[in-house]
Amino acid sequence: MRERIAAALKEAQKGKNKRRTLTLRLICAALTDRDIALRGKGKDRADAEEVLDILTRMVRQREESSKAYREGGRPELEQQELEEIEIIREFLPKQLSEEEFQAAIVAAISETGAASLRDMGKAMGYLKEHYRGKLDMGRAGASVKVVLGG
Repeated sequence: MRERIAAALKEAQKGKNKRRTLTLRLICAALTDRDIALRGKGKDRADAEEVLDILTRMVRQREESSKAYREGGRPELEQQELEEIEIIREFLPKQLSEEEFQAAIVAAISETGAASLRDMGKAMGYLKEHYRGKLDMGRAGASVKVVLGG
């Protein structure tokens, strides 16, 4: 994935695409920051799962920012955040459709035998293991909680 990001950055720079270049540089900086933090813990660099987590977090941050800009009457800044979201999502796995999302929740609960809110951690662990990067874990947590009676 890092190679794809680096190649996309080179291409954006050659094409003089300012927004894309800036966004890809932000991704590279976030990955470098994580790599540096992991060196103190005995790891060389972030693995593929950690890269997915970083990209997912970047999308979530931009979604929150775009909402704030929309509510604040700043459509130009909202548009900028939405463009960055699209660029970052190019490097994430395809998101599950609504039907697939619901099926994943049901599968997580049935596979783990979750029966109450106490078992929510088991279901979320299953979702993280099998659907990392493919669904919004915040939304999934809320759905699991509703199904388990919370």
